[in-house]
Amino acid sequence: MSYATADALDQTFAALADPTRRSILSRLAEGEATVNEIAEPLPMSLPAVSRHLKVLERAGLIVRSRQAQWRPSRMQAEPLDEAIAWMQARKQTWERRMDRLDTHLRTQRRAR
Repeated sequence: MSYATADALDQTFAALADPTRRSILSRLAEGEATVNEIAEPLPMSLPAVSRHLKVLERAGLIVRSRQAQWRPSRMQAEPLDEAIAWMQARKQTWERRMDRLDTHLRTQRRAR
């Protein structure tokens, strides 16, 4: 894994570590929304929501556009796909290790 890929993955996981940002992504998974629409159900100020959006944008998880005076945001799934691929690879490694341990333990029981 290259340094750039690892850095992008670090930013993705850091962005996803916050429950407010995960909530924002869940909202954006339904379709694009403005800051006001995103902030409506959240118990925080618009500037606080904007800071969360900037973190998500730096991680590449959202894209913000400009339409007149509005700046709608929409979710971008590619960084999530990369995180899922990384987690799947780790999961497969552990599953193979557990399978080998299971085989070893069964062999040991039969040898008794």
